[in-house]
Order: sequence, then C-alpha cells, then structure tokens
Amino acid sequence: MARYTGPDCRLCRREREKLYLKGRRCESTKCAIEKRPYPPGEHGRTRIKESEYLMQLREKQKARRIYGVLERQFRGYYQAAASQPGVTGENLLRLLETRLDNVVYRAGLATSRDQARQLVRHKHFLVNGRSVNVPSFRIRPGDRVEVRQRSRNLLIVHDAVEASESRVIPPWLDVDRGALAVTVTDLPSRTAIDTKLREQLIVELYSK
Repeated sequence: MARYTGPDCRLCRREREKLYLKGRRCESTKCAIEKRPYPPGEHGRTRIKESEYLMQLREKQKARRIYGVLERQFRGYYQAAASQPGVTGENLLRLLETRLDNVVYRAGLATSRDQARQLVRHKHFLVNGRSVNVPSFRIRPGDRVEVRQRSRNLLIVHDAVEASESRVIPPWLDVDRGALAVTVTDLPSRTAIDTKLREQLIVELYSK
C-alpha cells in the first residue's frame, strides 16, 4: 500500500503551520515548526511570490497531509463530492471527516490520525460488531465504532483516551470512554469541522 514514509514534521514546515500530525508532540516545545518556522530545503528561507494557483495548490496539499490521503485518492474524494448535491467543498470535508481513521482520532481513541490508521490496520476496531482494517472505510450515521475485546488493555489506547479528556469532541459523535466506543449520530456540518482549511480554493483548483 502506497503511503508517505518521510518525517511528519517536514510536512508541517512545508505548509508553514502546525498540522498536528504527531499528536501531543505538536503542542510541546519539541515541535519542529517552533524551532524552524520556514519550509525545508536549501531554498526554504527564500521569499516566494504567492500566485493564485500556488495558494490553491498549497491548500489542497495541506488538506491531503492533514487527513493522510494520497493524490489519487484525494481526487476521488473530490469527484465524489462534486457529484453530490450541496456545496462541493463542504461535501469534500464531510467525506474526509467520516473516514474510519478520522472518526477514531476525533473520538479521542488515538492521539493522531497516523496512530489511528495504524490501530485500524492492525484490526483493533470493530464497526457495528464487525472487524474492519481499512482506514478509509466510510462511517455513516448510526454506525458504532469500538475497540475490540482483545485490544481493550492496550496502553496506547488508554493513554489516548486519558489525553483526550481535555479535547473537544465534535457534536456529531457520541463517545463512551468507559466502553471505548463512539457512535456517529449525524453527518458533520461545516461549522462542526474545526480543520483550518479554505476548501473553496481546493474546488477552484480542481475546477480548472
């Protein structure tokens, strides 16, 4: 399976802002962007003229990196969003938010989306009682995601739950920390998605 294997901190530096790809490390003084708030590479400190196309491209790349999606898959999400009724940009974010790995992360059962993807791939979660190991599996309203019985003693999960006590849980998720489970009560609205993205720029990029 194709995936990015380089350093996550390099991606944050490329976008010149924290993407929170490494969980609690991003909130500490060890965060790379705190030490080097400029793009990586020998030309990182060079001033670049930001054209309209560059702004659109950077916004698309930022969205891909936040949700951990490669280009071909991301384009597929855009095409699916464009074919649905409603606002294409909001549809796109809604599709990304309802991925299984993102739901696990949003519910506080993992400290980052990377960690959530790894836990899902290792079959630590059940969806409606069935084992699912596909991070991109689409979760729908009414679905229940829970840690499977043999994985309930994993320290990585309990540490994530403890760390998430101060995190704001989205209103479209009903989390039961005691049962290590989450139920999707509704599709997320744009106001309920706190990801700092200008999705209209992504739509403009793909519409060319």
